[in-house]
This record gives sequence, C-alpha cells and structure tokens, in this order.
Amino acid sequence: MNHNLSSSEPQPQPALAPTPTLREIFGGFLGLGLISFGGALPLARRALVEQRRWLSADEFTDLLGLCQFLPGGNVINLSVAMGMRFRGVPGALAGLLGLIAGPSLVVIGLGVLYEHTQTDPHVRHLFAGLAAAAAGLLISMAVKIVLPLRRKPLAALIAAIGFVAIAILRLPLLPTMLVLTPLSIYIASRSAR
Repeated sequence: MNHNLSSSEPQPQPALAPTPTLREIFGGFLGLGLISFGGALPLARRALVEQRRWLSADEFTDLLGLCQFLPGGNVINLSVAMGMRFRGVPGALAGLLGLIAGPSLVVIGLGVLYEHTQTDPHVRHLFAGLAAAAAGLLISMAVKIVLPLRRKPLAALIAAIGFVAIAILRLPLLPTMLVLTPLSIYIASRSAR
C-alpha cells in the first residue's frame, strides 16, 4: 500500500519551540551574522523557521514583508522585530547586537586585509566566486519565501505584480510599495473575514 502524500496536500508544520530567552536571541543572531557572508537573509529563514523553529513559514513571510517595507536593512529589521516580539525592547537590542557584533569585527579585519591585497588577480576571482554563491543563496531563499504563498493566490498575485513592477519594468520601489501595500492589506483583511 502506498501512503505517499501528494505535493498538493499541506504538510504538517512542526511545533514551534518555546519562547527564546535573551541569551538565545543574542546567540541565534550572532551565529546568523557570523555565518552569513553575502547577506543574512537566505540563511535567516532556515535558522529561524527550520532550525530554531521560532516562527512558522507563514509567520516568517509576514514578518519579512513588514521588515522589507520599513527603512533600513531587512535582516537588521528582522532581528529587531524578532527580539521585540519575544522579549520586548531588551530582546530587540539582543537581536540587533547579536547580528552586528561579530560581523562588524570580521568586516574590519577583512577590510584591512583587502586594502593590502586588492590588486592581486586571485583576490578578484575570489570575490567574483563569492558573488555567484551569494546570488544562488538569494534565489534559494526567494523560492522558500514564495512557497507559503501558493495557498494564498491573491498574495502570490501581489508578489508577482511587485516583482514585475520593480525587476522588469524598473519602477521605483517607494511608489510601488505605496500602491501595493494598501492593496495587500485590503486583500489580507478581506481574506481574514
């Protein structure tokens, strides 16, 4: 007897972990900051949803949407929002400090090293390879963020319109967000009813 689940059936979500402590928030974002060269966003979803189970996939997508709308770096906003959600202002500070402490020291050290080696062709090839790897991570993360939208066709439509407007038509981000954000809020509120 074959008990394989079809891909169209929703998969059960693993239980969320208990509310993280300040130390866990700091450590989680410190680790995330230290292992995420080329941008922390591709690894943030894996760390927060799959490994630590602090958020469900849908919660991550919703929180990331909010963080992308706010000024500043998405992952920095995410660290503050996550810390604030679980531990208030002390949690927000723990997430932010954890995210930027280690990488700041690494960047300063690499900047000094790069200053002395920037004319070496091997170093240039190294950076070209790192850029390709970072692009691959970004594409992987984008696919994982889009997957929860398959159960929300109107939200997927808003995402597709945003992609076309910004990536293909090259419309400015701010006007696009000013149009799509109220529209998506309206659609989400209608769906919740």
